[in-house]
Amino acid sequence: MRTAPATSGIGPAQLTPAGVDELQRRIALLEQEIVDGPGELDEWTAELEAARAANRALTRALNHRL
Repeated sequence: MRTAPATSGIGPAQLTPAGVDELQRRIALLEQEIVDGPGELDEWTAELEAARAANRALTRALNHRL
């Protein structure tokens, strides 16, 4: 049977005080990414919609020239 450290990838190096501090910093960074994620997705969606609108306009303009 495997232990939690074996399946989680946490080894003896991470169980030292310095390792625990590093893991806590990593957790904080990942939590911040979760918080920032929806805002970034909204921003990317808006940029994609703008690019699609520009593409449609350019395609229409090109088709009218032909």
